[in-house]
Amino acid sequence: MTTAPILLFVYNRPTHTRRLIESLCQNELAAQSPLIVYSDAPRHPEDGPAVAEVRSFLHRLQGFASVDIVERTENWGLARNVIDGVTRVLERYDRVIVLEDDLVVAPHFLRFMNDALETYRLEERVGHIQACDFTQDPSLPDTFLIKWTGSWGWATWARAWKWFNPDGSDLLRQLEERRLTRTFDFDGTYPFTRMLRRQIAGKNNSWAIRWNASLFLRDILSLNVGRSLVQNTGFDGSGTHCGGGGLYASHLWMSPLPVRPIYPVEENLEARRAFRRYYHRTNCFWAKALRRIRRTLKGDFGR
Repeated sequence: MTTAPILLFVYNRPTHTRRLIESLCQNELAAQSPLIVYSDAPRHPEDGPAVAEVRSFLHRLQGFASVDIVERTENWGLARNVIDGVTRVLERYDRVIVLEDDLVVAPHFLRFMNDALETYRLEERVGHIQACDFTQDPSLPDTFLIKWTGSWGWATWARAWKWFNPDGSDLLRQLEERRLTRTFDFDGTYPFTRMLRRQIAGKNNSWAIRWNASLFLRDILSLNVGRSLVQNTGFDGSGTHCGGGGLYASHLWMSPLPVRPIYPVEENLEARRAFRRYYHRTNCFWAKALRRIRRTLKGDFGR
């Protein structure tokens, strides 16, 4: 088995970065894995000391097969960094595992990701692996196939990334012409199409919504987990998008998670219904109103 490189994107959160690295080093395959880190430059002068602290920590890293650090000299932002970083790494390797600095991974995360990358390496209909589950739905199997891509602890292959379309307008046009917007939105329970429209309008800069739409339009599936091997710790006010209110909490699965080939290679419709239930429960009018009231009572007047 080829051990996939780990691609990590960091900015100005030294505590989060250390926490992620510590969790990665608890994985037995860390020592066999190349680590490639993209460190973005400060967007504002006041971010400079934290960025410098992160970079100082990175230059002392041990525990990986190799460590390569790309230090930006100007601020690129997450979307531009991810698109460029994944593209460049997949010019050198045929597969990659992608992480951001606000994640924590379970001790068997790397084993699962490498096993999945190897198991599905020749399966053209599977283009993405997602190791975070925030639905906490007990009906989900250990692993399943679905037409949806998560961005917290994921992996892909060069053969799939070639389908990434950075043109949000073109993606939206295809969704609308093929009358797929409602399906893309989990039958209207989550506004993924609206996210894409906002990306086109410059109101967000999401690479993930474009990756999601790119694979969705090609009917390419994601291998997802029903037992989370990733936690997102970024909903603490430290990041650009720091809301959440516990919506995306997950409990780390600390045991090995076996990868067994799923046949036939088609979407698990029961899993899709589980996601639809989750989004309906958390994204309906009353759920959003209650979260806003709770945030206001806590003195959080942000989004």
